[in-house]
Parts: sequence; C-alpha cells; structure tokens
Amino acid sequence: MRKIICFGPGPKFKGGISNYNTSLAKALDARGDCEVHIVSWTVQYPAIVPREFVDKSSKTDLLEGTNIQVKYVTNYNNPFSWKATADYIAQLNPDIVIFQWAIAIQGIPLGRIAKRLRKHKDIEVLFDLHFVIQKEGSSLDHKFTKFGIKYADHYIVHALKTKDELDELFDRRHVYNTTGERIADKTVIKLYHPIYDLFKPDPSFDITAFKKENKLAKNVFLFFGFIRKYKGLHFAIEAFAKVAKKRDDVSLLICGESFWNTVDKSKLKNKIKSFLFGIAKGAFLKKKDDEGDYRPLELIKKYGLEDRTMVVNTFIPNEDLPSYFQVSDAVVLFYEYATPSGIESLSYNFKKPLLATKVGHFPETIDDGYNGLLAEAENTDDMARVMEKFLDSPLNPDHVAEKTKDMSWANYAAAILNT
Repeated sequence: MRKIICFGPGPKFKGGISNYNTSLAKALDARGDCEVHIVSWTVQYPAIVPREFVDKSSKTDLLEGTNIQVKYVTNYNNPFSWKATADYIAQLNPDIVIFQWAIAIQGIPLGRIAKRLRKHKDIEVLFDLHFVIQKEGSSLDHKFTKFGIKYADHYIVHALKTKDELDELFDRRHVYNTTGERIADKTVIKLYHPIYDLFKPDPSFDITAFKKENKLAKNVFLFFGFIRKYKGLHFAIEAFAKVAKKRDDVSLLICGESFWNTVDKSKLKNKIKSFLFGIAKGAFLKKKDDEGDYRPLELIKKYGLEDRTMVVNTFIPNEDLPSYFQVSDAVVLFYEYATPSGIESLSYNFKKPLLATKVGHFPETIDDGYNGLLAEAENTDDMARVMEKFLDSPLNPDHVAEKTKDMSWANYAAAILNT
C-alpha cells in the first residue's frame, strides 16, 4: 500500500484549493490501495493580509467516511514550522508528496519544505500547478514561483498554457504526457481540473418555490465564487443589463464573498494590517491589479437592476451550494484571464453550460455551441450576445456530461499513481 501526502489547505479553509486538495485526497483514499494524509497550513499567508481564510460557516465534514488523516502544521509566518512540516512528512515515510501550488507568495516556505524532502531519495515530490504566471503579477512573482517549484521531481498541469509558462520560466522544454508516466527528469503530466463531486444535487430541492420566494425569473444566469476583478463580475453585470433591457424573463444570481471584505476593518488590528498590506501592495503589485477599489456590485444600482438580481454577498456554506447551481440555467465566467477554474468544474458537476470568454484554457474545455458558449474578452456587447443566444437556443445539459465524462477524480488519481 502506497503512502501519499496531499500538501495544501485542509478542509477547514475556504476556497477552491482547499476543496481541490480534499477532493484529491478522497479520490486516492477511495482506491483502497493508498494510505492518505493531508498535511496543511495553519496560516497560509503573511500575517499582514487583512482577510479571513477559515470556513466558519460550513457544518458538513467533507472527510466523513474516509480513512484520511489530517495534520495542520505549517505557519507561513513561522520558518520553524516549515522545518517541522518537512520533518513530519519525512517521518511518515511517504512514497509521493503532492504540493498544491496556487499563489506565488507561498514560494519561500514551499520551496524550503520541498528542498528538505528532496534529500530523501525515496520520496517523489510532485507539484500540482494551478498556475505558473501569477494572475496579479508583481515584480517578485517569477522569483517566488521559480524558487517554490524548482525542487519538484515532476509537475502536474491542467492546461497546455500552464506547461508553456513552465517552459518559459525555466527556459527549457519539459517533456510531457497525459498518462502519468515519468519518462524524463521533471516530466510534466498534462491532465485537467477534475469535476468536483464533493457537492451533490438535492433531488428534493424545489426550484419553482425557490424562484418564487426570491423573485427570480424563468431564466437564471449564475455568477459564483469569490468576487475578484479578474473574474469579470463587472462585465457580467454590464452584459446582463443589456439583455435585461430587451427581456423580462431573466435574472442574474450573484453568490460569493467579496475577496477583500471579510474582516471588520474598524478593529485596530485590522486597520494596522490593512495599512501594512497597502504598503506591500504598492511595492510589489502592478497598479492595474490592485483590487482595493473594486466594487462591481455598485453597478447593480447604476443600471437599475435591483429587481432583476439576487445577491448573496457572503461565503457560501457547503450545505447551501447545490441550491444556487440547481436553480440556475447557465454559469457566466466572463474572466479577464483564466487558469483552470474550480467554478467551471463545479458547474460541470451540476451539468450547467458555461458562458465564458475566449481566454486561458476555456477554448480547450468549452466547445462553442456544444457544452457552452464563448464570447470575446472585455466585450460586453459580445457577452450579451452569447447570453441572448443561450436564451434563444438553450444547450443540452447532457452535452456537458458527455464532454466531461472522462474528467473524473478517479482517473486523475490513477494518472498521478501511473496505474
């Protein structure tokens, strides 16, 4: 029986990477031939970041019924915990350690941990890359990323674009395959973002009653997830406003937490954090990527859409998530740029077609007119066009299932184990 470590945020944390790491661990555990451990952060980011990262809303135990063991040990702000993490993992004597790589700022601690593990020749170190080129690029991103991931034995990517970025970062052409075979040093295993199955549709959910209670129209477009500028909620609202002028049978459902508005900013400690974080952003972040003044929800009032939209501007507990997908007809992903998206995978799990922009990997996973529709990036007229096209000619949900039938966690786990 092989012993596998899934390093990344454990299930107590908010967000897609926590869900991803948990799903991967569950897929490996379900095989029956692996002993699986989640080794997690206790604190994922510098102490000055003014944000709440722990999920204090969900009640469901996502690991119930598994044999997975969880250890919260790694504190970003405590270098001694980085050594303790590597020592704890080495003590478990694993066959494979899979690091979730999702943000450049974690490069120093992850690089240090991976470097220590590489001294143990019988431990294979994999980095599961959710990006290489950081969405919100800073002057230090490349350095952090290069240091963070350079000690991997091999890499996993979810899109060819990420593999190309890896080649560029290290100025070498990495050999890659889609089977999981380690055919060279630092092989790239090109897979996909598996379809989330943590959340199941509720067969007893009354869609009609929910729409009536919340004054939703016949056709519902959904924006779901953390509200970040790159996800293009401002585009979605502007495009929806154009559609709403022509039709009275449409609603926009917005479900998600404003990423930088999760703490009480009147408290002194949060004021200090915000001040220090502002200085850090000014030093390292490109001005166009600063989301401090991003308030897309204000557009609802600007366009007079108060009666046409439903906004749940908070973190969505696991228990409530299925309802919002089930009541919707399509999910809008009018991103400015994209790496494989957890929201995309959630949508597929509920057989919801995607309306997305022609950026990042979306043209790889969305067949325009089959399992979704593609619009020109940053073009709200074209986004409105695809929304209207969907209303006039709805896509078959079975096409969504057909397109993604091989994108399971079981297949993903098999590729990682090369079985």
